[in-house]
Amino acid sequence: MKIAEIREMKTEELHVELDRLRRHGFDLRAQAVTEKLENPYLLTATKRDIARVLTVLRERGELNVEEKQHHLEALAKRRQA
Repeated sequence: MKIAEIREMKTEELHVELDRLRRHGFDLRAQAVTEKLENPYLLTATKRDIARVLTVLRERGELNVEEKQHHLEALAKRRQA
């Protein structure tokens, strides 16, 4: 994902994308541990994408990004239940 694409996204979309990337990173790490990861570069690319999203959020003055992520996760769990 390029930084220009990230900057075009709305703040709420960035929070959703950050959550998606973190889940994807978790899945890739799990594959790496079980030696099923075919392309190790995907792990590095995902980390960089997370960093890009966090950078744009901070540029926009978003504070407490981690707290907002936890809040969004809690809301999603409530909707599923």
